Amino acid sequence: MQFEPFRPPWYLSHAYTQTLLASLKLRALGSNPLVRFERHVILDTGSGARLSGYYTPRESPDTKGLAVLLHGWEGSAHSTYMLTCGKHLYQNGYAVFRLNLRDHGNSHHLNKGLFYATLLDEVFEGVRLATRLCSDGPAVLVGFSLGGNFAIRIAAMYATGGYDHLVRAVSISPVLDPEKSTNRIDHSPLILGYFLKKWRNSLRLKQHYFPTAYNFDTILKGKTIRGITDQLIHRYSSYADSHEYFSGYRIHSNSLENLTLPLTIIAAADDPIIPVDDFYAITPAPGFDLIVHPHGGHNGFIEGISNPAWYDRFIVKCASAT
Repeated sequence: MQFEPFRPPWYLSHAYTQTLLASLKLRALGSNPLVRFERHVILDTGSGARLSGYYTPRESPDTKGLAVLLHGWEGSAHSTYMLTCGKHLYQNGYAVFRLNLRDHGNSHHLNKGLFYATLLDEVFEGVRLATRLCSDGPAVLVGFSLGGNFAIRIAAMYATGGYDHLVRAVSISPVLDPEKSTNRIDHSPLILGYFLKKWRNSLRLKQHYFPTAYNFDTILKGKTIRGITDQLIHRYSSYADSHEYFSGYRIHSNSLENLTLPLTIIAAADDPIIPVDDFYAITPAPGFDLIVHPHGGHNGFIEGISNPAWYDRFIVKCASAT
């Protein structure tokens, strides 16, 4: 597929600027029909897990299809990039479903068990149920960061069936090797502070809803993502250690060898969280496209504060071509 390269103005080109803009609330201000017409939905994934989401249907008869969006770690269905991307898709004729991962977006009360990125089956089923809400036209799956990791794994296991309308997956700045990404976050004071604040608030909320199951008081004193992960894994999981846990959702070089769903990964060479070499290490497969821009940071690709992101326009073009 032909596409215009991402060329941000010089004053927005820095990797950390792009990364900050991705979640900047200012970009999501103003009227948004995506939110105005959204319906809160609770999905029963069949395995005892319930996931929260927001569905914005199209009432017009010319619906082009459905977009299912997956946010990143400690983001939510109402993260800036979810709202702006969803708005652009909605305005271009698509119904939109924004799915919250477990323990994200004020959904902590829905499940007693903690969120782990290895919980692929419930997300796979959540996306499947979301695609069945709109039977008009094709469905495209879009994931950001950790949500991009889920999108890749869902695309890789798509052949197991259950999807009636899903025709393509788009993964933006996906986490490929969580161990490397965790180390990078821990060595970046700005990004570390952002995630520590959000994760601590999330864990406090979980403890509030399930006070007899969890006591995170000591764990919350951890000063790194790796340190908190190590303690959580030791106390509240069946994994031997965080290395085993991270291995459970790592994207390997051969992860796409049986790919049957078309997949596009959009990445930036200057991503401060994901090493660019890991993208080039993925073994090419039929239906797989890799787009690496020189700039874009993590989840960025922003050309202007009030402009759609580069990937917003790409997704519309990509979905229209199916």
